[in-house]
Amino acid sequence: MTGTLVLKRKPLSIKKQTLAATLAIIAAVALPQLFHLLGLATGTGKTLGVLFSPMHLPIIFVGLIAGPYAGAISGLLGPVASALLTGMPNGLSLPLMMIELFGYGLTAGLLRNINISNVVKVLIVQIAGRVLRMLGCFTLVYIFAKSGVELFGAWTSVMRCWPGVVLQLVLIPVLVYKFDRNV
Repeated sequence: MTGTLVLKRKPLSIKKQTLAATLAIIAAVALPQLFHLLGLATGTGKTLGVLFSPMHLPIIFVGLIAGPYAGAISGLLGPVASALLTGMPNGLSLPLMMIELFGYGLTAGLLRNINISNVVKVLIVQIAGRVLRMLGCFTLVYIFAKSGVELFGAWTSVMRCWPGVVLQLVLIPVLVYKFDRNV
């Protein structure tokens, strides 16, 4: 068996990881707003933002290019920055988004140098983030007795956001490939 761990990339410096994480957080705030504006312009309201999950894109991307620290930090702080600046996500959605996006960023970063296709990496990342979201829902429902939390919200989010899942599976591998060729 050939090794599955391939160190094909030189690690980014702390300065570049910090810059990548900062840009991902900015994009995690800006992209959902762009999708909501497009929704308002097309008369679909917030539907485009829900369907395409644009906040997920920069978090997964930064994990795959900058590693687990940048991915995890971006995943935690992106939703917080967005909530503070735009009011979205709000309520119980915020901690669940933080958990889910933390899972995306951390998992993407851990997969960064694994020798599998980027499409498979994104698929693994999507599963890991949604599993963490389900664990967050479980915690809120059963430990903190929070009502209004859908226990299987991760599955519901896949069904509701399938265009975003497809967008991530197509766009992120292309962006990572282009990034890797230019580094």
